[in-house]
Amino acid sequence: MYENKKSCASSDCNGRTWESIDWNKCEQAVNKLQARIVKAQKAGKFGKVKALQWTLTHSFYAKALAVKRVTSNNGKKTSGVDKILWSTPQSKFKAIVTLRRRGYKPQPLKRVNIKKSNGKLRPLGIPTMKDRAMQALYLMALEPVSETTADNYSFGFRKDRSTADAMARCHSLLSKKTSAQWILEGDIKGCFDHISHEWLMKNIPMDKSILQKWLKCGYVYNRELFPTEEGTPQGGIISPTIANMTLDGLQNLLETHFPWERVSGKSGWYCPKVRLVRYADDFIITGDTKEILEHSVKPLVADFLAERGLTLSEEKTKITHITDGFDFLGFNVRKFGDTLLTQPSKDRTKRMLSKVKDEIKRFRGDAQHELIMRLNPILNGWANYYKHSAASNVFRKTDYQIYKKLWRWALRRHGNKCKGWVKNRYFHRIDGRDWVFAVKRKNEKHEEYFIPITILFNTKIERYPQLKCDVNPFDPEWKQYLEKRRTAKMKMSLKGKRSLISMWERQNRNCVLCGQPITAETSWHTMSQQKNGRNHLCLVHDGCYQSVTHKKKK
Repeated sequence: MYENKKSCASSDCNGRTWESIDWNKCEQAVNKLQARIVKAQKAGKFGKVKALQWTLTHSFYAKALAVKRVTSNNGKKTSGVDKILWSTPQSKFKAIVTLRRRGYKPQPLKRVNIKKSNGKLRPLGIPTMKDRAMQALYLMALEPVSETTADNYSFGFRKDRSTADAMARCHSLLSKKTSAQWILEGDIKGCFDHISHEWLMKNIPMDKSILQKWLKCGYVYNRELFPTEEGTPQGGIISPTIANMTLDGLQNLLETHFPWERVSGKSGWYCPKVRLVRYADDFIITGDTKEILEHSVKPLVADFLAERGLTLSEEKTKITHITDGFDFLGFNVRKFGDTLLTQPSKDRTKRMLSKVKDEIKRFRGDAQHELIMRLNPILNGWANYYKHSAASNVFRKTDYQIYKKLWRWALRRHGNKCKGWVKNRYFHRIDGRDWVFAVKRKNEKHEEYFIPITILFNTKIERYPQLKCDVNPFDPEWKQYLEKRRTAKMKMSLKGKRSLISMWERQNRNCVLCGQPITAETSWHTMSQQKNGRNHLCLVHDGCYQSVTHKKKK
């Protein structure tokens, strides 16, 4: 009885402060409950799953982690319709006690429209801080169930999965000589906005009262309140998981309808090669012939979606041959003879170059080193996204386009100087490579060094380790495998930087400021920290570094 009471917010928060919370203890307690939920779900004990979910959503540790999540992510400075932010330790700690099921009523969403790449507007619904924290709390209880029941080849908005895993799966499906030759490129029209509320209430295994309140809370646009009759708000923390659970089951449906068939002939067996790869609401389905995809697979998918209130987008859904290639998640996948190449798509390359051009134009009056500091994060992020594909040729061509833009920037600044003078001032020879846009600096010993712009072509192309697609991050059975995989991916991202690898391992692979894991997916920074009267370099999350430097400036 005493142990159960200790987990409740009312008893566990007395005489404590936000700074005194032991986050490792919180995570251990929540992880233990999530592992028990997975075990009960696998055993088919759905009553026990419900009881464990109730325990988790009423525990002090889970509530504290929920508040921490919404006050440390990118949306921590964005308020909802109530214009309230939890920015101080006192307000964060008080917020933990307010996360109660009894009497909870979510406020309407703040509607904001953002531009999509095709020029259309995407509506986002921004909940209040309290509603976000409640969603984060109930997500902790829902995610172990969703991961246990999810499709193996669904990669979007899931723990320890990324676009790189989806592209590795595409490559393994399409690279062989005997692979499928036809691809159905699927896209769901307004997926988040049109999911049937009735279907969600019947099939999402969480507290129905809370779920209904979120679905029916409405939204405010131009100071006017509108009701929500369908869909789940795109912008809520729990929405991606609910959308994923809505689309789960499509893989099993296709495997059931298109199994190996016994036919007369040499082999005696025939496979239609219908396989699914999905990332959120974007998916591809492979097939042996165009007729199978057009007359059998597409109607089956349409019926599956119609049951959930969704429809395929006629504009974006098409059937293509592998030799013509298709774009998926920013990559172009195409077969040249028997060789499959996955490269950056032309559209994404143009978009990145346009972003670089805008940055150069926007900061044309800034110093060279400031421009380099602004461009390098864009170029590093783009190179890291595509470094597991056949991107060398695209990197080389893109480097040349960026060089031309920087050359024009340099000439514009010195209209009265000759080109040789401009070249010697802004472009240097570094490691045998000439015409590198870089700035000269001197260290404490008055030795010269360069701060260069990122050269995309210098990015080493590496093969991405394919994921075991039945992995469950909440199941203790997979803990060892996931730890090895995270370590391998981090070491891959730090290849050639042994000092950073040893620093990362010395810190137990965690950020020294927030205590959360530093992985290959999380952006990180090096900073100097004083320990025993000496300055030591350490690895921290990029967001933690920004908050520390911001406080110092203040």
